[in-house]
Amino acid sequence: MMEKEAAEAKSPFATEPIGRLIVKFAVPCVISLLVNSLYNIVDQIFIGWGVGYLGNGATNAVFPITIVALALCLMIGDGGAAYLSLKLGEGDIDSAKRGVGNAIIMVVAVSIVLAAVFLILIEPILNLFGATDALWDYALQYGTIIGFGLPFMMIPGAINSMIRADGSPKYAMLSMALGAVINTILDPVFIFIFHMGVQGAAIATVIGQVATFIMAVTYLFRFKTFRIDCTAFVLKAKTCATVLSLGISSFITQFAITIVMALTNNLLVSYGALSIYGSEIPMTATGIVMKVNQILISILVGIAVGAQPIIGFNYGAKDFTRVKKALDIAIVVSEIIAIIAFLIFQFAPMTVVSLFGSEEGLYNEFAVMAFRTFLLLCPLTGFQTVIAVYLQAVGKPIKSAILSLARQIIFFVPAALILPKFLGVVGVLWTGPVADGLAFLLSVGLLIYERKQLKGMETAESPAEMEIQ
Repeated sequence: MMEKEAAEAKSPFATEPIGRLIVKFAVPCVISLLVNSLYNIVDQIFIGWGVGYLGNGATNAVFPITIVALALCLMIGDGGAAYLSLKLGEGDIDSAKRGVGNAIIMVVAVSIVLAAVFLILIEPILNLFGATDALWDYALQYGTIIGFGLPFMMIPGAINSMIRADGSPKYAMLSMALGAVINTILDPVFIFIFHMGVQGAAIATVIGQVATFIMAVTYLFRFKTFRIDCTAFVLKAKTCATVLSLGISSFITQFAITIVMALTNNLLVSYGALSIYGSEIPMTATGIVMKVNQILISILVGIAVGAQPIIGFNYGAKDFTRVKKALDIAIVVSEIIAIIAFLIFQFAPMTVVSLFGSEEGLYNEFAVMAFRTFLLLCPLTGFQTVIAVYLQAVGKPIKSAILSLARQIIFFVPAALILPKFLGVVGVLWTGPVADGLAFLLSVGLLIYERKQLKGMETAESPAEMEIQ
């Protein structure tokens, strides 16, 4: 008990103002996740200008495998971060250390296996994700190099989540920023000077990821809350299972994007071929919309994940007033950001489209329509994202997983299969707002229930606190 009280007393999570803490943790987290998203966006911009929209279409066929990689590394990394925060809040340092070590071993093993599977099965995987004959050579060139770099993407991605939970969000941000800067510098060099096309973009991406990997691994020897040692890396089944369960929502959120993209790409190719736009324009344009939307999602997840260690620590320490305040601030800030993005997507979509190359006619027409339709209810996304991460932070992974699964699979997939039958290729775009609206309603219901639960626990704690005083 004394150990727990000492941990709480010296932790800023228990004492600093909530607003200041969220800024301190969310801003670096947002930047880190934005940087991760910008790897693909930067590639798209330079490929669009150096190769053309077919090159961008090829990267869209490869993009789902990077989302699978991100899903796995976030399941392990965010799960390890949530486990670390909860155990620190409870004052259990040994368990916190074991959680970090076990998470690292798991992400190393999983990243190597995924890279091997992808490289062995790359041709059927690209077919699955909608690579047409016109895109095939570009997709194979780009995907092969990206496949070799998957471990260097996944391992630092997981470690950075735990670095933020350890109280060093700026370090995690800088490690991601280093890789992004290197990628941004090398992209034009390889594409425009060495004329390496999509291969050059992929090589630049992997070199940037290696730099981030080196920085993240270096931090393992300088954790603030404990000194990591060999015992932390001894796998314990219970610890691994708990880490994975806490991160399952992050996995579902990201992995579901892969299913959505595979389904969407194939529907766009099929129904696009029956329209004036053809197969490649709808797939390429909508792929850009999804990647730009991923930037918005990165900001929203960054705000939520920045609040996660604050919520998790105080929930473990039974300070439910601080838990509620952190949740409320995260929701308000997320909604403001989402509304700003909505205004850009609705009233200035061509400004965004023009960043990805100089196209005209039908391509621009479909791209503008895709932004305005697919992201029509994006302001509701912030609310849902925060609630999902909150449930993960307080150790309720099943509810968090259900909420994440609802938007991406339960609501999206049926809409994607039904709407195009009546609306053609435009019906694929309308699946976005349908899924966002239904997921928002589910989020509201879960939030109301959770707030009642918090109020009940807060009331139950009060008599005990009075007795101690």
